[in-house]
Amino acid sequence: MNAHELRMQLGRLMAERLDATEAGLGANAMYMSELDEDLVAARAAYVGMAVTEIASLRGQLWGAQAG
Repeated sequence: MNAHELRMQLGRLMAERLDATEAGLGANAMYMSELDEDLVAARAAYVGMAVTEIASLRGQLWGAQAG
């Protein structure tokens, strides 16, 4: 997956959380906890991939850093 795909996945999870809350599932502690864990993991994956893609692009444009 690339950063864009991971960002889309994160957006879907955020929308799912909003939909679940609006549907009255906010009181379902187990469901919301698992969804929050998925959101944390998706956010970490997205940030990590975005940083990696930025660093890779920087390396392609200006070469590897030395030192």
